[in-house]
Amino acid sequence: MATTSSDLDFGILLVLADQEFVRDLRATLAGQGVDEQGRSDGFVLRTLGMAPTTVSGLAERLEISKQGAGQIVDDMERRGFIERKPDPTDGRARLLHLSPRGKEVLAAARRFHQTYERRLRKIHGDAAIDAVRSVLVSMVGEERSATPHFRALLF
Repeated sequence: MATTSSDLDFGILLVLADQEFVRDLRATLAGQGVDEQGRSDGFVLRTLGMAPTTVSGLAERLEISKQGAGQIVDDMERRGFIERKPDPTDGRARLLHLSPRGKEVLAAARRFHQTYERRLRKIHGDAAIDAVRSVLVSMVGEERSATPHFRALLF
């Protein structure tokens, strides 16, 4: 007996769709020379693309510990995606900035997102994709999806 889309567990389907999206994104970036990709890279790149911040500020935005954010920053700095620079308003603080390489990777990821959505719109039509967006926003919640951090993720 053939499986239909209504037979699939909705939560599992969401996870599988996310995994396919991430797999396609990683393959596209790898094809552009970005072979070493961390799980948090996209969020960090988009956050810093919005504005420089401290490790503490990044931890708050990512909702993780300062230690966890520090480990991510160290790794991304080692891979050449971000740079630490003195904060001009606080001599003790160091601000995280995108490096030129980080800006290139962010631009490539944004192009991928745009291309991915255009492809889905071509296959399924604008109405279907607009409906999916609406459902996802309702699942995430209007308040959370309207925060500047997540708005910055839009293209």
